[in-house]
Amino acid sequence: MYVTGSAGLIRASRVPSLGGFTRALISPSSSTSSLSSSSSRLLSYSASRSGLFNSIRAASPISGSWIRGYSRYGLDWRSPVSLRAQIRSSTAVIERFERKMATMGREGDSPSENAFKGILTSLPKPGGGEFGKFYSLPALNDPRIDRLPYSIRILLESAIRNCDEFQVKKADVEKIIDWENTSPKQVEIPFKPARVLLQDFTGVPAVVDLACMRDAMNKLGSDSDKINPLVPVDLVIDHSVQVDLARSENAVKANMELEFQRNKERFGFLKWGSNAFRNMLVVPPGSGIVHQPMSMVLPGVVGFKLSGKLHNGVTATDLVLTVTQMLRKHGVVGKFVEFYGEGMGGLSLADRATIANMSPEYGATMGFFPVDHVTLQYLKLTGRSDETVSMIEAYLRANKMFVDYSEPQQERVYSSYLELDLADVQPCISGPKRPHDRVPLKEMKADWHSCLDNKVGFKGFDIPKEAQGKVAKFQFHGQPAELKHGSVVIAAITSCTNTSNPSVMLGAALVAKKACELGLEVKPWVKTSLAPGSGVVTKYLEKSGLQKYLNQQGFHIVGYGCTTCIGNSGDLDESVGAAISDNDIVAAAVLSGNRNFEGRVHPLTRANYLASPPLVVAYALAGTVDIDFEKEPIGTGKDGKSVFFKDIWPSTEEVAEVVQSCVLPDMFKSTYESITKGNPMWNELSVPTSKLYSWDPSSTYIHEPPYFKNMTMAPPGPHSVKDAYCLLNFGDSITTDHISPAGSIHKDSPAAKYLLERGIDRKDFNSYGSRRGNDEVMARGTFANIRLVNKLLKGEVGPKTVHIPTGEKLYVFDAATRYKADGHDTIVLAGAEYGSGSSRDWAAKGPMLLGVKAVIAKSFERIHRSNLVGMGIVPLCFKPGEDADILGLTGHERYTINLPEKISDIRPGQDITVVTDNGKSFTCTVRFDTEGGQKAAILTVPIRKKSLFSSLSV
Repeated sequence: MYVTGSAGLIRASRVPSLGGFTRALISPSSSTSSLSSSSSRLLSYSASRSGLFNSIRAASPISGSWIRGYSRYGLDWRSPVSLRAQIRSSTAVIERFERKMATMGREGDSPSENAFKGILTSLPKPGGGEFGKFYSLPALNDPRIDRLPYSIRILLESAIRNCDEFQVKKADVEKIIDWENTSPKQVEIPFKPARVLLQDFTGVPAVVDLACMRDAMNKLGSDSDKINPLVPVDLVIDHSVQVDLARSENAVKANMELEFQRNKERFGFLKWGSNAFRNMLVVPPGSGIVHQPMSMVLPGVVGFKLSGKLHNGVTATDLVLTVTQMLRKHGVVGKFVEFYGEGMGGLSLADRATIANMSPEYGATMGFFPVDHVTLQYLKLTGRSDETVSMIEAYLRANKMFVDYSEPQQERVYSSYLELDLADVQPCISGPKRPHDRVPLKEMKADWHSCLDNKVGFKGFDIPKEAQGKVAKFQFHGQPAELKHGSVVIAAITSCTNTSNPSVMLGAALVAKKACELGLEVKPWVKTSLAPGSGVVTKYLEKSGLQKYLNQQGFHIVGYGCTTCIGNSGDLDESVGAAISDNDIVAAAVLSGNRNFEGRVHPLTRANYLASPPLVVAYALAGTVDIDFEKEPIGTGKDGKSVFFKDIWPSTEEVAEVVQSCVLPDMFKSTYESITKGNPMWNELSVPTSKLYSWDPSSTYIHEPPYFKNMTMAPPGPHSVKDAYCLLNFGDSITTDHISPAGSIHKDSPAAKYLLERGIDRKDFNSYGSRRGNDEVMARGTFANIRLVNKLLKGEVGPKTVHIPTGEKLYVFDAATRYKADGHDTIVLAGAEYGSGSSRDWAAKGPMLLGVKAVIAKSFERIHRSNLVGMGIVPLCFKPGEDADILGLTGHERYTINLPEKISDIRPGQDITVVTDNGKSFTCTVRFDTEGGQKAAILTVPIRKKSLFSSLSV
C-alpha cells in the first residue's frame, strides 16, 4: 500500500503498515500510551541513496558534521599522532563530548532538553483529555511560516522536534523558517527520518555492508554490536520473483517456488540480518511491493497547480506520464514538487500516489501531496481506527499542515510554478526508451514510424525503409505465427506505479471482460502477466468477478513483486526469441511500469512502452504498437465484425461503480495483519544466531566486500587525479540502468564468465539485481548494459570500450582491470542527466571498484551525484555552454585534476582546472553540494565514529 508522510503523501511506497504517528511527532500522554505500534509511524521517508547508509547519514543528519564536531572538540583526523593518543590526551574535552553524546537522540528524552521546549503543546481530544503533546509551529508566532510550502513545514517541524543544539541547532531552524531567502543559496540543513524503506535489491547490499562494517569494527578492537541502523528499517522482499511461468492458474505457486530455489541464500542472509541487527523488520516474499526517495540541501519547491477534471476514460497513468514530461522539461532535479489546486478534489489517494511514485522519473527529490480529507478517507478505507484518524486530523490542523479545500487558501510561496488543467490530459503512453518521452495515443502510429526511420537514439532505431515491412514467420508450438517491427511480445501489468491503484486495475479487468464478450483473444505468443502490488488487489479482483476475464486473456497472477518493471520478465519462448534475433525484429514490450530504459525490461525488446494497465490489455489484444486506435480495429469479433478500441474501453463511471462496491476496508485490514507472518518456505529458513556473519568464500550471492580492507582509524585525505585515461565517453541521459543493470546476465559477459567458472549453469544465473550482495559479480556487471552507447566505439552499441594505450576493444570490466593493474586512474566523460533513473548504490560502488576516480558531466541526477561522492568518486560539471564535444575532447586524452591537498580547502561548488596531455585546459565545478559532502565516506565514517565512541572508555 501507500505510505503517508507526516503531512502528506511522500512518493508512493507500498508497505503493509501504513502508520499513524511516530512518538517523535506526538509524545503520548498516559491516556494514549496503549496506542498500537501500527500507529507509530506517520513520518516515513524512504532513503534511496546508497541503500541503508542514507539512514545512517541522515540520522546523524549532516554528512560530515560529525567530522566538524570532532574538530570542534579538539580532535584532528589528519594528525600523524594516533587518534587514540589524541583521545587520551584530551580527557576533559572527551568528558564533555561524551556527556553531550549521552544526552542526544534517545527516545524518551525530556522535552526540557529541546531548545524549543516552550512551544511543546497539548493536543486535546474532542471528547476530553489529550492525545499527547507536540511542537506547535503556530506557537512560534512567525508570519513567515504561513507562506511556507507544506513540504518545507515538515522539514521545519522535524528540525524543531530534534533541536538539541548539537546535531540540530536553532540556526538550522531559522534557515528553514527563512526558506524563501535561504533556499536559492543551497544552504545545508539536517533532517532525521523516522523510518527507512528498502526493497531487497537495495536491501541485500545494504545488509552486506552492515555485516562487513561489523567485521571492520571487530578488527579495530571495538564493539561490533554497535553497528546497527540508527532509525527503524522496513525491508520488503519484492524484487526477486520472475515471470518464469505465465498464463497459468498455478503461476503464483510455481514462480514463488522457483524464487525460493534461486534466492534461498539471499533470503537466509536477510533473515539473519533481521535477527542480528536492531531496528530492522523484513517483510517476506510474496507480500507486495515497496518503493522509495532522500539527502539534504534545503531544496527549492516547485508548486504544481492542478485544475479542472479528467475527461471520461482518461486514467491516472495518462496523468502521471503527462506530469512526468512537464516536470522533466521544467527541470526539478534536487527539488521538491508540491501539488495543490482545486483539481486535487477529483484525484483519489491512489491516483496521487501514482504521480508521487514517479518522482525519480521526473527527477525530483519527492512528489508531495499535503494531507486533506481524501487522505483521511483512505486511512479509514484501509482499516485505521476512528481515533487514529481523528488524532491525525487534529494534529495536522493544529500545526497548519492540513489542507481543507472547502476553506479559503492562504497564498504560499514556491520557487517556481507549473499548472495543468486536467481536462487537457489525453490518453497516452511513453517510450520507446525513456519514461518522459510521452506519446498521445492518437499520434502513436505516426510516432512509431518516425522511430523506425530515425537514427539510433532515444527516439530512433534506424531501420531501412525497405526492411520496415519485414515479416518473420515461425511455428509457435505447432501453430503458425508471425512477428513484425512493433509486434508486442511482452504485455505486463506490473510495478509499484499502478498495481495498487484500484481504478486502473479494475479498469484493466473491465477491458478484458469486454474483449472476452466480443470474442477477442490475445495471441498465445504474447507473454502476458499480472503482478499485483498487494494482496488486496487479488481480493477486490476476485470479489468483482473480473479476475476470470483477465485469466482468459492470459493475465493470470504470476506473483507479488516488481517482475517485468525491474527486468524479471523471465525468458521468452525459444521460438519467439529466435524469430526476433534471426530477423532483427524491433519487438515491443508494453508494461504498466515506471521505467523503460534500454536493456531493462528484456534483452530482446528494443521498444518498451509505459502504459496504464487497461492500455496494456488493449495493446496485448492488438498484438502491435503499430496501430492507430482511433481508426484501425483491434481485431475481429466472434460475429465477424471489426472491434475497435472504443468498443472495449470502460467509462469512468463504470470503473468507479466497481471500485465503490468491491474495494472494502476489511480487505486491507486482513492483508496487513498477515503480511509479516511469512509463508511456509520463509518460515522454514534456518539461519544462524551469531551477531557476526560467517562469510562463505564460495558463495556467488553473498560475498565479503573489499571496502574495509586495510582500513585505519585515520581517513585518507583528498586525492588528485593524475594522467587518468578515459574509460568511457557518453552522451546525454546515461541512466543507472546503463551503469549498473538490474536485469538478466548476458551469456557472453564478464559476469557470466565468472559464474560459469564457479560451476553455475546459465539457467541459474538469475539477475544482476539478485546478485547485488556479491561485489565480484557486480563489478563485472558495471557498465554491462547491452544497449550502452560509448563514443569511443564510434557507433557500435554494447558493453565494451577501447583500451586507449593499446587500441584494443574490450569489455568495460576487462579494460578497467587492465588500467588498474598498470597503475592508471580512469575517468568518465558524460553529457546531461548522468545517473538519472532509479537510485542505485551499485551505480556508484561499481565504478569505484573499477578504479574510476572522477566523472565529468554536463549535469548529474541529484541522488547519483551524492552516491558518487559517498564512494569517493569526484563529480565535476562542465561550465554552462560547454561539454566534451564543444571542448574538442575525444576521450583519447589523459586527464589531470588537481584537488586541494587539505579537505578543509575544498568548498561546495568551487572551480577546479582540468588539464589534458595534449595541452587542453578547462574549468569545471566540483559538485560537492554540502560542506559535509566533500568529507563523507559513506561506509567508513560510521565505523570510525562508532570506534571512536568505543575508545572513549579506554
